[in-house]
Amino acid sequence: QVPLVESGGGLVQPGGSLRLSCAASGFTFSSYTITWYRQAPGKEREFVALITSAGSSTNYADSVKGRFTISRDNTKNTAYLQMNSLEPGDTAVYYCNARRLKQYWGQGTQVTVSS
Repeated sequence: QVPLVESGGGLVQPGGSLRLSCAASGFTFSSYTITWYRQAPGKEREFVALITSAGSSTNYADSVKGRFTISRDNTKNTAYLQMNSLEPGDTAVYYCNARRLKQYWGQGTQVTVSS
């Protein structure tokens, strides 16, 4: 059983939107902080956005602030990353991370922003 599964990636034109999902199973999702990271080719993995366990607090990288929105639905054991006004620089594999005392990673979903 894979603890985290990302979906929703794809190819989108600049200025477009995508919504990524991170579906959790096998652990108490509602107790975990969820963080989205991304990794572009040849670059290190970088922080994108974070949401606390109850969803009461969020944090964003400066590069996505105002364009991306992180959210979660603890009744569905799922977190989301709404990405608007996408730019070519957003092209990367996006990973979901769940962290408390342990941490879990998803397998990643590819986002490509290109005309």
